[in-house]
Amino acid sequence: MKLKSLLLGAVALTALAPAAIAERGSDGHVNVIYWQAPSILNPYLSSGTKDIESSSLVIEPLGRFDQDGNMVPYLAEEIPTLENGGVSEDLKTITWKLKEGLLWSDGTPVTSADVKFTADYCMHPEGGCAQLAKFEGIASVETPDDLTIVVNFSEPKPNPYNAFMGGQSPIIQAAQFAECLGAKAPECTSANFGPIGTGPFVVDDFRPNDVISLSANPNYRDPAKPAFATMTFKGGGDAAAAGRAVLETGEFDYAWNLQLAPEVIAEMAKGGKGTPVSAFGTLVERIEMNMTNPSPDLPEGERSTAAHPHPILSDVNVRKALSMAIDRSLLVEIGYGQAGRPTCNLVPAPEIYASPNQDCMTQDIEGAKALLEEAGWTVGADGIREKDGMKFKLLYQTSTNAVRQDFQALIKQWWSEIGVETELRNVAGSVFFGGDPGSPDTFQKFYADVEMYANNFDGTDPETYLAQYTCGKAPKPSSQWQGENINRYCDEEYDALVAELGKTGEIEKRAEIAIKLNEMLTKESYTIVPLVDRGRVSAHSNTLGGVVLNTWDSELWNAADWYRIK
Repeated sequence: MKLKSLLLGAVALTALAPAAIAERGSDGHVNVIYWQAPSILNPYLSSGTKDIESSSLVIEPLGRFDQDGNMVPYLAEEIPTLENGGVSEDLKTITWKLKEGLLWSDGTPVTSADVKFTADYCMHPEGGCAQLAKFEGIASVETPDDLTIVVNFSEPKPNPYNAFMGGQSPIIQAAQFAECLGAKAPECTSANFGPIGTGPFVVDDFRPNDVISLSANPNYRDPAKPAFATMTFKGGGDAAAAGRAVLETGEFDYAWNLQLAPEVIAEMAKGGKGTPVSAFGTLVERIEMNMTNPSPDLPEGERSTAAHPHPILSDVNVRKALSMAIDRSLLVEIGYGQAGRPTCNLVPAPEIYASPNQDCMTQDIEGAKALLEEAGWTVGADGIREKDGMKFKLLYQTSTNAVRQDFQALIKQWWSEIGVETELRNVAGSVFFGGDPGSPDTFQKFYADVEMYANNFDGTDPETYLAQYTCGKAPKPSSQWQGENINRYCDEEYDALVAELGKTGEIEKRAEIAIKLNEMLTKESYTIVPLVDRGRVSAHSNTLGGVVLNTWDSELWNAADWYRIK
């Protein structure tokens, strides 16, 4: 039965490779650098990769995805399936069993109540949860005993592995976050900056947008791990400095996201202190089009909300013209080399879920001009298009990074060739990807016309990723500006297809729906303009063992297995 094969065949309970560890803390200190500095250690209040991955050292999910995309148990005894009875025959429940004897880092027991609380925390109707799509379709969570969690779905759920799986959906301690539900969530600074966890490390000190000091969790479930007694997690700077710190000077042991030109990385690697590592997954650099008006002339709370459609970008032909003017192959060449591939897809992998659409691959400046003419945008005396007395001017923002600023400069030039005036703006990554509801500079608030960044999804199934673009998941004041539908796209047909995907089990049919959803966002509406399918490129020192680059979960997923090569 194909429905069952999805639930049986998708799970490969692979064992993690043992590390050469003698005893906990025996290898001293390890230094990690993320040039986008973490601003919070609660992934439910930030969808920034830097925050999700730093958090993953401390708080963990029931299961993770390994380097091949297979599901592996972490806090759970095993991954529930139809075969082992963990998933019901009607596909309306999944039952998780916690490992016995799990302790929080404060020494108290981990129980099913903590898992239920985590769901209640994210699903609270008065709060804003950055990972709400992970809990799509959950009707209730039951805890028949301290080790058992029963998740009930409102309809059959062929892919029940969304909530509590991967670095984006970890378990938080009910006792610590009890007073942090709903609108109070962002106010719980102590918990958000220093979560009590089950991971290999505990937070000793956290200075937002700067540095995290961590030490080995004395109550970690494996008494021999982690090998490192302490860790410094440094944030800030830029990708070049991070790369040099591992590859040339050896000051740091691990550097994340070396978003640098390929020749720069190759030159750094000659330093002999470290090794670059790379792999492709689902990371896509894209331009997001704001469907709402970000004008500062609007009252605060109404900017970039559905109450005010964008005066220029609401026209699909305008968005399409902006996409047509871009030469994606040149972007790959100057930005990523072999670590990048031009793409028209938001979901580039796994292959079964990737659209065959190639429409965007060829730059078409003249076609873009013609499309704008048809849309009523005519070139004025100054070379800038105008319509009904309005100039075609865009504010284009992204995070501060050399490759992204190169992209901005090229795209500004191409857009000028079709009569568009573009103002460029870049924001420090720690702020841009932060979750501070009071900041005007986050990518969620989107106080610009277009913005560029990259992200990806946990695991190999794009259901929750695509579900992020449903109408109800747009960031807004009432959600503390949390939500991944940052361009405020809203289409009833799209929402209906997401619901259909959630109850479809047959693999080929799931792929068909996912491809349609992807094309609605990209090929049909041009709300999202994909640019580059990016390989992950990081680096580790030649003395750091146990590193396994993972593009399907947090890069720090197996930090408990790291050790010092003697």
